[in-house]
Amino acid sequence: MKHTIIASSIAACLLIVGATTPLTAAAADKEVQATDLVDIFEKLGGKHPGYRKAHAKGMCAAGTFVPSANEHFKDAALLSNGELPVSMRFSLGGANPNSDERAPGTRGLGMQIKLPNGSFHTFTGNNFPVFAGKDPETFFGFLSTLLPDENGKTDPAKTMAFIKANPSVQANAMWNQQAKTPASFANTAFFGLHTFYFDNANGEKTKFRWDIQPSLGVKTLDKDEAAKMPETFLADTFAKQLKEGTVSFTIMASLGEAEDSDIDPSQQWPAERPQVALGTVTVTTSGGDACKNTNFDPNMMSAGFTPSADPVLRMRSPAYAISFGKRLSNQ
Repeated sequence: MKHTIIASSIAACLLIVGATTPLTAAAADKEVQATDLVDIFEKLGGKHPGYRKAHAKGMCAAGTFVPSANEHFKDAALLSNGELPVSMRFSLGGANPNSDERAPGTRGLGMQIKLPNGSFHTFTGNNFPVFAGKDPETFFGFLSTLLPDENGKTDPAKTMAFIKANPSVQANAMWNQQAKTPASFANTAFFGLHTFYFDNANGEKTKFRWDIQPSLGVKTLDKDEAAKMPETFLADTFAKQLKEGTVSFTIMASLGEAEDSDIDPSQQWPAERPQVALGTVTVTTSGGDACKNTNFDPNMMSAGFTPSADPVLRMRSPAYAISFGKRLSNQ
């Protein structure tokens, strides 16, 4: 069954794409292309023409970004132009646009800030703090173990064997095993996962990873609480919170040291790394289709910012572009 819930205690930790799926462990050894990832998302979640191939179910929102001055990013155009407009899309993981919102697992956020010169800065994150694999090959190999066989049966033992043999998948799998259902998009923290750099006017380079923290705090529902909710509740909950008060998020940057990996999104940096605020996003409206045709590519950044050589981050641009093209052509 191509759904967001995998019916076994083992697979409960495997809701990364919100669906059921496999090749063999050897699949991690092949060079993976962006088309391979798009194809496997469709196999996991089913074909849904006109929708994103991952994070198909989502909700648009809009607001404003107010920068926070700090010495590490003082020359950034992103932080030097005052209040800026923001387009957002909150989402569930997986390729199924009809996903059950009561299920635990992946929630995502795409955020695009528009600068006065017409350029954009994009933040794309998920509610898990580590990625499921050190590179596209490992991630693809992991997803491949989740695919059903010719009889529609999945093999949890194959998945567990892959996780055991591939340490870079283990932290994400553990997170998913313990994940609860987010109470609201407004009560969810999002993590950029990848490493980026900022080069200031003096040639100094700042290495950082970002996360987005909700002003209303992180809140989740346990299994019994989630079961009492409607299958679709996130948009209504968010709209209610927006009507009752301020919904905002703070974009934080963790400053990396030389020993912190800039190419492996499956590794968390030490918690004691200093953090500085890049700014605050305040949501003003939610709903509508304004973000429907926006491509939230995290490699699209404003002047001074550059992506790291992280192979998963580099793979996102072609994968997003393929998904975007298929969506616009109703494939």
